[in-house]
Amino acid sequence: MRHAVVATLDVFDWFVLGYFLILNVGYLLLFSIAAVDFTRYFRRTAVSGHERIFSSPLTPGVSIIVPAFNEQRSIVQSVHSMLALRYPDLEVVVVDDGSNDDTFEVLRSEFGLQPSARAVPRKVPNIGPIRSVWVTPDEVLVVVRKENARRRSDACNAGINAARKPLVCMVDADSMLDSEALLRVVKPFVDDPRRVVGSGGVVRVGNGAQIDHRGRIVGLTMPRSWLARIQVVEYLRSFLLGRTGWSRINGLLIISGAFGVFRRDVVLEVGGLDLESVGEDCELVTRIHRVMRRERRAYRIAFVAEPVCWTEVPFRLGDLASQRTRWSRGLAQVLRKHRSMIGNPRYGRIGLLTMPYYLAFELFGAVIELVGVIAVLSGLALGVVNVPFAILFAFTALALGLVLSIGATAIEEFSFHRYQRWRDLGLMLAAAIVENVGYRQLHAWWRCCGLWQELRGGRAGWDTLHRGGFEHTSM
Repeated sequence: MRHAVVATLDVFDWFVLGYFLILNVGYLLLFSIAAVDFTRYFRRTAVSGHERIFSSPLTPGVSIIVPAFNEQRSIVQSVHSMLALRYPDLEVVVVDDGSNDDTFEVLRSEFGLQPSARAVPRKVPNIGPIRSVWVTPDEVLVVVRKENARRRSDACNAGINAARKPLVCMVDADSMLDSEALLRVVKPFVDDPRRVVGSGGVVRVGNGAQIDHRGRIVGLTMPRSWLARIQVVEYLRSFLLGRTGWSRINGLLIISGAFGVFRRDVVLEVGGLDLESVGEDCELVTRIHRVMRRERRAYRIAFVAEPVCWTEVPFRLGDLASQRTRWSRGLAQVLRKHRSMIGNPRYGRIGLLTMPYYLAFELFGAVIELVGVIAVLSGLALGVVNVPFAILFAFTALALGLVLSIGATAIEEFSFHRYQRWRDLGLMLAAAIVENVGYRQLHAWWRCCGLWQELRGGRAGWDTLHRGGFEHTSM
């Protein structure tokens, strides 16, 4: 029996070693591609043409869709930031998805909303019936009140139906945009209007941000919570490195639901957001890939590293667990629904590279990581683990993780310099180290829970997370 266990552990050790090498080589390749792309991007910044986009009568209008459920603490600040965006033609469509707090009342009081007879055609499916539509006198702000359907995708679809501009930008209600974020994220549509069907921007952690009365970020410090600090590093690594790299090789699978722009006609063509998916942002992008590849249409889905959407991240462990479990379940749903694309040359890089990567390393990576921890502990208990090798392996894994996190921090500092204090940079580096002790293992567990929930089936609703709200200043 002992011999069989030892043989099994030995085989598994070699499997984990090979898996680890492939995974980290992939990370380093994405890191290198992203670094080169950043260099090229900032060389072009001086001649980027954002002022031309702002002044051109041909710049496409944008409807900002804001699904909101119990967001009374942050919704007014978020809407102010969107209305203050530098963009020549926009409307903001807030969809109050049956909130049972004062989300609508604070909006009506702050913006002077009036009832409207504006019709909302049902061009893409939505479940919750529309109760009423409210607008400001100039109709730049539209608030759609509907019955709650416990689905963010249902609220987004209602907003898409109500939108009147050729581009739709979906933004979370707890988020705020930099003043020129929309100009920058729309630029790919202006540069290549025939091919670009979607564009995503960077989402950054806004906990610790200070805003003025117009909803603009006027100061940024690292959050007080270590849980939020670790997420600062996570978001930097994911958006500045991961998605920039995937976009560069035309293999982008995810545009964050917190900040993404799409051609409305394409969204209508593919049927809007999937009402049954909890990963509706990833599912929409994957479905667009599927339709465009199947019909052999020239298209591109872009990612722009400079536009910034600031969002509140969970600062309570239970809320974070719920969010990450839902994200993992959403990825499992997408890969399961579109499994015929995986490994299929008909879908190009998406089918042959991106989706196999997400299946092997994003979905099942957490399972392999947890099983690996159990195998190491079992080997130590049986005295069959090469302790020096195990220590060297763990140290190497930690070092590579730190290289990626520190690389993301360095790119942020040299490119955007959002954090002004040396203390904040020190906290970011400390969070990159702390992330690997306890948090990473918890995160793997939550991802496994999401996979298990999807395997078991059942319906998931719209999570209600605790919000602290952005810090208001009189500046």
